[in-house]
Formats: sequence, C-alpha cells, structure tokens
Amino acid sequence: MAQRSFPAVYMRGGTSRVVVFKKDDLPSDPALWNEIFLSCLGSPDSHGRQLDGMGGGISSLSKVSVLSPSAREDADVDYTFAQVSVTEAKVDYKGNCGNVSSAVGPFAVMAGWVKPSGNEACVRIFNTNTSKIIHSYFPVENGEPVFAGDFAIPGVSGTAAPVRLEFQQPGGAVTGKLLPTGQVRETLKVSESESMEVTLLDAANPCVFVRAKDLGLTGAETPAQLEASVELLKKLDLVRRLGSVKMGIAPDLEAAKNSIAVPYIALVSAPSSDGMNFSMRVIASGQPHKALPLTVSLCAAVAAKIPGTVVSELASGISNEVQIGMPSGVLTLNADVTQEKGQWTAVSGSFFRTARLLFAGRIFG
Repeated sequence: MAQRSFPAVYMRGGTSRVVVFKKDDLPSDPALWNEIFLSCLGSPDSHGRQLDGMGGGISSLSKVSVLSPSAREDADVDYTFAQVSVTEAKVDYKGNCGNVSSAVGPFAVMAGWVKPSGNEACVRIFNTNTSKIIHSYFPVENGEPVFAGDFAIPGVSGTAAPVRLEFQQPGGAVTGKLLPTGQVRETLKVSESESMEVTLLDAANPCVFVRAKDLGLTGAETPAQLEASVELLKKLDLVRRLGSVKMGIAPDLEAAKNSIAVPYIALVSAPSSDGMNFSMRVIASGQPHKALPLTVSLCAAVAAKIPGTVVSELASGISNEVQIGMPSGVLTLNADVTQEKGQWTAVSGSFFRTARLLFAGRIFG
C-alpha cells in the first residue's frame, strides 16, 4: 500500500521542535488526526527513540501544531497544539505549548495569512486548546519573517531573532479558574502515611507545584539524575494525577493517566545562585524536561506573585521580572497579577523566544 503524505513544515520554536500542518491539508474529521500524527512522529516506540518518524525521543521534540486563518475578530490565526507520546499511542490536546507558540506567528506570515507593514509583525493567535489569545511580535523584512539575529535563549545554541509572546488573560486555561480549588495551597494524600502540600494553579497551563525538599531533593538535580530514579518518577506521576483530580481536570486517578500533557508537575526550590528568584525542575509527559516548558514557567511566574503559594514561599527578590533557574540556565519572564475583592487575576504574561524554519515539504504518515 502506498504511503500517505501531507504538506508540512518542520520548525524549531524555542526549545522545542514541531511538525506544522495547515488545517486544510489534513482530513476534515479531527478524529483521523491522531493516527497521522503518531505515524509522522514515529510513535509509539518501545525503544523511546522515535526512529521511524520525525520525533526526537523526548517530549519537547514530539509535538505537532495545526494552523489555519482565524474567523475571530480578535485573532489572525487559529492554533491547535498536539503533544504526541513517545512510547504510547496517545495524542494529548488538553494544553498549549509556549515554545511551539513562538513558531506560529512566523508561519502565519510565511503562509500569507498576515501581511505586516514596517519592520515588526504582530500576529494575534487564538489557541484552540485553551481558548486563550497570544500576541506574537517579531521582526520582518520585505514582509517576510526574519529568523537571524543576536538574541540567545537558554537551551538553544547560537542566536536568532527574538520573538516576544504576550499571553492575554492566561488564567483558567484548562480549568476555567486561576486557582481551580480556590486555595493557594492544598494537601494531597499520597498514601495512608504520607501527605504532600502543593499549589494547584492554572495559568497558560495547569500545574502542580511541589517543594523539592518534600521529596528529599535539593532542587539542583539534573534531568538525568531525576530520570534515573524510577520510583521518584512514579511518585511524581501519582502526585500529578492526584492534582488533576483535585483540579477537576480528570474525574479519577485512572482517567488522569489519559492526559499525558496536563497538569504538569514542577519541583520548586529556593534560588541556588544569584540572578534567579527561585529554581525549578519540571516533569513533562513523564520525562524530566531538559529546560523548562514556557507555559509552566509563566504559570510559575504568576504563582510567585501570589502570597501563600509554594512558589512565592520559596522565591526571593521578586519584582516585575521573574527569573527562574533551570537545568540550562535562567529564564526571565514578566507576569502581571492583580487582586480584587480577594480574587486573584492573571492579567498577562510575557517572555522572549526564538524560532527557525528547518524544512518545508511533504511528510509521510
């Protein structure tokens, strides 16, 4: 039987890589997409390498986005994100990816959906996963995106042109509430003899924040060290699923297994050096992330500005900018948080990324 093929573009967005499809080039029934995405990325792969596809064997290199011009008055492009499991036949659409978001604006300009004037584009993105608006700003020349530049981000070698992403009203991206339980801290019962204090917050993506020290960790562990501890990862996944149920994302622990992307779980610790407000390690799709997912970082920046959260308790020197220590360096973000009548609101959050076009052609699935 002849292999199917689809027009596609392969891009780096931030510290992720993504296969980008135009919606019109895919079957009109989204129920048929999963099989295509799994095949194109090379999943499931029991060896964890995705050698039979375009994936790279880790969550940040196993991603798909589907784009189309938007019919909304407040957006130029509709963007659907898909997290493809490396080892299982699962595709998760529940959350967004901040890194991949940085590739959406340049793609929309290359596709001719947005025609910028001047030397900077502003592309208004509607993320269908979270029903949130993102504004993407990046340089253009002669109406085309500029990828070359002198801006560097942690985790990516070399430099490129900056892409500034502004998430508008990021609170309640999945659950509908910034604080899904109404509390800045919750206690999860991990076993008959053990409970764990966490913060459950939903800004850009829902996250479970836990103190690294409560797990017997320093918070300075490398991704390889975390990955080597099978029992730790099992425990963290249980905490993640308990948080999912508590936040109302999944009805029970078994159902929570079906969502590989959200909620994320983040291990937070006090700053380990100057130049950071706190340190964080993140488990994404069951794997320790080698940098930081951008949506989780934005969520953490919001949490850092809300008194009483696990994050704000451990953070020091918080100002307008929030600097988060991670395995590959320090990430700087902005988060605008307000309180009115006892209710916290995340007004906006922003950060800088870079992106690059890697190839355009047809992908076989």
